[in-house]
Amino acid sequence: MAAGNDRDLRTDIREFLITRRARISPEQAGLPIYGGARRRVSGLRREEVALLAGISTEYYTRLERGNATGMSESVIAGIAHALQLDEAERTHLLALLRSAGTTRRPPLRRPTPQRVRPTVQRVVDSMAGTPAFVLNGRLDVLTANALGHALFAPVFADPARPANTARFVFLDPHATGFFRAWDTVANDTVATLRAEAGRDPYDRQLSDLIGELSTRSDAFRVRWAAHNVRIHSTGVKLLHHPVVGDLDLPYESFPLAADASQSLVTYTADPDSPSQDALNLLASWSAPAVEQAAPTPE
Repeated sequence: MAAGNDRDLRTDIREFLITRRARISPEQAGLPIYGGARRRVSGLRREEVALLAGISTEYYTRLERGNATGMSESVIAGIAHALQLDEAERTHLLALLRSAGTTRRPPLRRPTPQRVRPTVQRVVDSMAGTPAFVLNGRLDVLTANALGHALFAPVFADPARPANTARFVFLDPHATGFFRAWDTVANDTVATLRAEAGRDPYDRQLSDLIGELSTRSDAFRVRWAAHNVRIHSTGVKLLHHPVVGDLDLPYESFPLAADASQSLVTYTADPDSPSQDALNLLASWSAPAVEQAAPTPE
């Protein structure tokens, strides 16, 4: 589950660091191999990480036990370099250490509804030919335009609101048919939630969501234990829509700086491609329902 108290934060720090050093061999780190066949770990040992980071083994061990008190930026930078962390992993480690180093731990926050600013809503609605959504860090769909609703109709089929893409990916049996690269989507989904849990460890709704998914989905639980984090700002979604069939849609995610953890996500198709034809067909198919739902002038 998410790091909601001191023990969870210490556990997250320890397991994140252990999984990061386990994936790096001494050869990859440029170190000689000692011990040969007697070596009990395939990745780096604690003392090897400490050597690469330029600190004592005792100091690094203290950090791996979740004790982040007095940890300087230079030490953190050395550990990040030793473990070959990418930007998302560095940000995640810093967020965990920052939370663990706080003297007073706030309780899990009570849920407060997140709202989309009217200006953002107008932008979303104005993108008539482009599926557009606003997501928060928990992967709740806070709003979507008409074509976005039509494209992700299977996600919105669950009457619970806000719709949540993580819950759809791991708990809805239609997800493996809708996402043609389900494994990739599942990995990315967990990596996004893991990063959000590090950024905001006292979000009660996030903690509840992770607890629910861990309890109900083996696929989620295995991925959560890997402690992978990533930043997903662009890519291609491979979908199979129940009405228009296969679509290959590049997406872009734009963080909304004024709204913590909210992002505007848009999907487009390459010009004159089968995916563009399918998107046009989907727009035509969804238009009557949109027109019917629109208020009539008096």
